[in-house]
Amino acid sequence: MNATIATSESTHVRERVARIWFGTIAVVVAIALVIQIVLILTGGQDANSGENATGPVGTRMVRLFSFFTIQSNLFVLGTSIALALNLFRDGRLWRVLRFDALLGIIITGLVYETVLAQLVHPQGWALAATIGFHYIAPWATLIGWLVFGPRPRLTWTSTALGFIWPLLWLVYTFVHGAVTGWYPYPFLDVDTIGFAESVRNSAIVLFIGVLIAVVLTFLDHHLPSLVRDRTGERR
Repeated sequence: MNATIATSESTHVRERVARIWFGTIAVVVAIALVIQIVLILTGGQDANSGENATGPVGTRMVRLFSFFTIQSNLFVLGTSIALALNLFRDGRLWRVLRFDALLGIIITGLVYETVLAQLVHPQGWALAATIGFHYIAPWATLIGWLVFGPRPRLTWTSTALGFIWPLLWLVYTFVHGAVTGWYPYPFLDVDTIGFAESVRNSAIVLFIGVLIAVVLTFLDHHLPSLVRDRTGERR
């Protein structure tokens, strides 16, 4: 009896810590997003490009939400809030959304650290937003998934469907860039490096994304987590 009570209490503690973890991620991303929006509206620095915002407000806002960084952080924000409210959420659409949040934010962190960090030099509040978007959100999300799960959730079908958003983002980026002459990242800037080089860079990032996706799905099937469905069954 005492062992059962102790196990139940331990389970509730783990679930409570998990909810706090995901809720904290949501707060960090929300604060970073608010900071960035205010900076964009007031002509401040863009944490994604390092440049001061110029041009019409509508154009600045469209560009802000055209960054893969911002979109992946929005996925993290939404899924983290959902997990803080209902840790055992599941469903076909949910699995795709959670996968997109995880894959997208990992790519955001990796690309920023390896390619963009030396090109972008945010200061002041833009630096605060950068830390939230590019450092805290990626690795806190990954750590949260590795430690807490909940698992199992990913299937190979949900993993495949998760690539719809990145592919649509690439199509949008090239079409939007062809029309406006603006590209969110220098390694995709057709006007500067040419279309072939831009496509090659996109293919490299996609290939890395596929490798990450395979690893995540494999780990989801085999790695234990502190939070598991109470039934112990995959739904």
